[in-house]
Amino acid sequence: MEGKFSFEDLLVWSKSVDFCNQVINLTESINTDRKHFRLIEQLEAASASISSNIAEGNGRFSKKEFIQFLYIARGSLYETVNLLIVFYHRNWIKEDALQTLKLSGIEIGKMISGLIASVKRQL
Repeated sequence: MEGKFSFEDLLVWSKSVDFCNQVINLTESINTDRKHFRLIEQLEAASASISSNIAEGNGRFSKKEFIQFLYIARGSLYETVNLLIVFYHRNWIKEDALQTLKLSGIEIGKMISGLIASVKRQL
């Protein structure tokens, strides 16, 4: 593949994209009536927001802006996990799917926190 953006070198970005795809794959198997589509869309958007904010922050001109976007990415991760827990309590997803995604989320959260600390040291 020709051409590359700098965020593509960030392992946390790559893992966040994988996490988003896992969430979307999961939502495609949810069978609920139409009135709950907004929650499903919110889950998909929150999971996509993680990698999107990492990428957008990486494209900013200041490290302080990058850190702010990393905080937003971490917030989106927490929102995603919260919604997954809600979906589990509604019996829309199984416990093993929830636990697998929570473990991935914990790893991504630690990576985001580590990247924040690393960028802060560069200030």
